[in-house]
Amino acid sequence: MPLLVLALVAGLVGGVVGARTWGDDRRPTSADLPSPPAQEPGGQAAAVERDPASVAGIAAGVLPSVVSIEVEGAGGSGSGSGFVLREDGYVLTNNHVVAGAREGGLVVVFADGTQLPGSVVGATTEYDLAVVKVEATGLTPLTLGDSDAVVVGDPVVAIGAPLGLVGTVTTGIVSARNRPVVAGEGSDQAFINALQTDAAINPGNSGGPLVDAAGRVVGINSAIAQLPGGLGAAGGSIGLGFAIPSNQARRTAEQLITTGRATYPVIGVLLDEGWTGEGVRVREEDVDGRPAVTPDGPADRAGIRRGDVILTIDGRPVTASEELIVAIRAREPGDAVELRVRTGERERDVRVRLDEIASD
Repeated sequence: MPLLVLALVAGLVGGVVGARTWGDDRRPTSADLPSPPAQEPGGQAAAVERDPASVAGIAAGVLPSVVSIEVEGAGGSGSGSGFVLREDGYVLTNNHVVAGAREGGLVVVFADGTQLPGSVVGATTEYDLAVVKVEATGLTPLTLGDSDAVVVGDPVVAIGAPLGLVGTVTTGIVSARNRPVVAGEGSDQAFINALQTDAAINPGNSGGPLVDAAGRVVGINSAIAQLPGGLGAAGGSIGLGFAIPSNQARRTAEQLITTGRATYPVIGVLLDEGWTGEGVRVREEDVDGRPAVTPDGPADRAGIRRGDVILTIDGRPVTASEELIVAIRAREPGDAVELRVRTGERERDVRVRLDEIASD
């Protein structure tokens, strides 16, 4: 807001200076300015129709279902975005938007200005998603699209409340798919197989929808990249934004609404974060009592052992631990994946069926 205020003040000062240097004897007798457009009866300006597929048309259809979420907690106050998931009061947002909210510290603000208290019915750090419930019916939900059908170059529109500026609309394209993104720190880390976009996303956009040309949600805006040595969370968009794919959001939201918890898939190994060779390596030693390879876990049953190197998952090369974790988290428990594994000098393909773990 300071920049907006500065621009306004500068404009007012410039106008005053201009008036003082303009003598009365030089004023024109008529300004001859263009007339305003014709008005409808009652003095209202005539409505201008917009193509439903235009950005204006998409925004008009989506904005009424986008909300801002105001949070009060022990650490202070903040705000984020979200959108109506079901007509009976369920709203989807990011876990990091609502995490730490005190009892009664959530307020959902709708596009028409209505404010309703909200409560978290379920949240997951692993996928950085949360479902908030308000006591309302007859809401207009957004449609969750098929994020697997999105291709690089598709136009997208991001809507939310960056820096508290409610109802902000920005546009761009899908810049990349399957971008491994690790957000948060320590035990609060989320591993996202993200859609990357150059649509402007800033602090406060978190939890808002990224929609396609038909107004369907294909992603939940969640993270932005910052230049090294930059301003961190205080920085703004540099054209590198990341969204949780809608197919992942759909699966997780259904679990959160039904049980209050989400599950995620695992192969049952600990990875060597210090490994710098090709692929990713399974640790050779246990860590804090946790086995490097879970006994009778998916990897153990597939014949993967300590020190083995995983080179690909379903034919996709992996070069960092995060890439493998994100690729696995993008699947569902019970799915089977094919891993290319190297033991010593020998390589082989193994089929691993993923186990299920409940989120914290």
